[in-house]
Amino acid sequence: MPIPSSREFFSAQNQSNLGRKPIAFTLYISVALTGLLFIGIIISRQDRKGVYTCKHSDPISVSVVWDQSSGVGGGSSGLVSGLDQKRHKVMAFVGIQTGFGSAGRRRSLRKTWFPSDHQALQQLEESTGLAFRFVIGKTSDKSKMAHLKREVEDYDDFLLLDIEEEYSKLPYKTLAFFKAAYALCDSDFYVKADDDIYLRPDRLSLLLAIDRHDTQTYLKKGPVFTDPKLKWHEPLGYMLGNEYFLHAYGPIYALSADIVASLVALRNNSFRMFSNEDVTIGAWMLAMNVNHENNRQLCQPECTATSIAVWDIPKCSGLSI
Repeated sequence: MPIPSSREFFSAQNQSNLGRKPIAFTLYISVALTGLLFIGIIISRQDRKGVYTCKHSDPISVSVVWDQSSGVGGGSSGLVSGLDQKRHKVMAFVGIQTGFGSAGRRRSLRKTWFPSDHQALQQLEESTGLAFRFVIGKTSDKSKMAHLKREVEDYDDFLLLDIEEEYSKLPYKTLAFFKAAYALCDSDFYVKADDDIYLRPDRLSLLLAIDRHDTQTYLKKGPVFTDPKLKWHEPLGYMLGNEYFLHAYGPIYALSADIVASLVALRNNSFRMFSNEDVTIGAWMLAMNVNHENNRQLCQPECTATSIAVWDIPKCSGLSI
């Protein structure tokens, strides 16, 4: 016998009860069952001390402490404390790189694609398989640190790194991010993004979910030159007679787990650091001989039906504030 639809089942039940039981008795049973169910829910959400506990009550912002013994960037492995040993399983960890002067940008992101409350952030992770955190270092300015502390308390969506937040040290911060993200999460990809882009998490999730044969993938949007005098050839670039290696635009790129595992295994002071963070990553990827996967939808100048990340290249550095 086939299972009836919800409408058929509801109608059959009502017809069978009409005329059999008094309406008052039926209402009494309904109210009693509802009360018992409510009490059961309350009890199930209490801990042993009788205090109400929410599913999302635990803080999700994490402070990571680094060994500074070998100079800027950390020691042999970098991570020494601040994290437990259990790694959270997600498809990708997305770190939104931000700074102390970017509070306005973070507000803009929280009003658009980045959830502004704890529960919504968890729901986005569950629906897309992507964990999102703002990534920021530290400063000796007590006032700025105090403002950051209040923002962390208000939104609880940060990954805090024990490294000086300076533009000249972005390559060190990027390396620290990948090491911290790897320690936090067991992910297929680790994504670095800037705080001046508009992102579609659902489309990024679909892109990262594609089955790839190469386990070492550098997923990016490579440079595009509009000046006919500028020539670019893969895998190496030649621009105005000077040789440049292939690298991604800085706003967003992803490294597969195998690549990040290799970065984590190396000593921090064994890395060659360049002035620009995206150039630095490009040099490392070229040295590691990884698979370069270029996707134009990762860096689009305007929103389209297929764009994954929008970055306003010609006019400004990114998302308008």
